[in-house]
Amino acid sequence: MSETTVPETYRKAVVAHVMLDGAAEAIAFYRTAFGAEELFRIADGDGKIVHAEISIQGSTIMLGDAEGPVFAAPTSIGGTTVGLHVFVDDVDALAERAVAAGAELLQPPADRFHGDRTAILRDPHGHVWVLLTHVEDVSPEEVVRRAQEFFG
Repeated sequence: MSETTVPETYRKAVVAHVMLDGAAEAIAFYRTAFGAEELFRIADGDGKIVHAEISIQGSTIMLGDAEGPVFAAPTSIGGTTVGLHVFVDDVDALAERAVAAGAELLQPPADRFHGDRTAILRDPHGHVWVLLTHVEDVSPEEVVRRAQEFFG
């Protein structure tokens, strides 16, 4: 991944730890859809994934099988409260690949007011992914101005 595809602000971001039903199947999907590399996994005696880590173009994401009462899979609650933002080299190509693998395209790739080309997808496990390719450095003040113009 080139230095320009991840803005400095996001180089040291919070690492998501997503919980879902069928973590092993999710890892296989992420490998196919996003070219994810499995870094490692820890499973319990029943084969449930307690913790695993994957990398998508250098961005690490933790995941595991949802085990209540603390964590629930998005599919069990009918939605999600988190969007997983991942900066990638080519948002158009990766969105196309993900859709071919079974992701639902919620918002097609387009240049956005914040300086990134962005696509939004939902994976079969209920998680929403915001894929971004950085195309323009925009000051916070300019982002606010553009956002106000965009949203009216």
